[in-house]
Amino acid sequence: MAIHTEFIDLIVPIETIRHKYPGGWEQCLQDHAPLLGGRVWHDDFLLRDGAMNPMDMQRLVEEWESRGFTSTAEVNGKKHWVDFCVHDMMMGVTLPCEWISETRRRTLAHIDDPEPEVVKHLPPRGLQENQPVDSRGLRLHK
Repeated sequence: MAIHTEFIDLIVPIETIRHKYPGGWEQCLQDHAPLLGGRVWHDDFLLRDGAMNPMDMQRLVEEWESRGFTSTAEVNGKKHWVDFCVHDMMMGVTLPCEWISETRRRTLAHIDDPEPEVVKHLPPRGLQENQPVDSRGLRLHK
């Protein structure tokens, strides 16, 4: 499955989170629980966190680096993303990243994803999985 992108995205492979995040994937989900369905979402391969401006994105990059994740490395004299990448909705992935695939406009998938054309959506924060919403994710009132 692919994930939807918006504004400026910080994308992390879930497999990398399992190995590097203090407490692993389960702890990452607990730490981000208040943000799931808001600015944070995921599919089976990638976690997305995001920001609306470069200063907030820099803070997120520093936060993930402080948890032991490597942001960039030089490959043949050129910077590449390593443990996570930054994606801009206007420019795409901001540096080369070997594990990401841009599947179609405003979606990304992991290169190992067998269904990159399917986009996974989490319900908006505070909604139950079966609560009806409109195309913008707003609650439908009866």
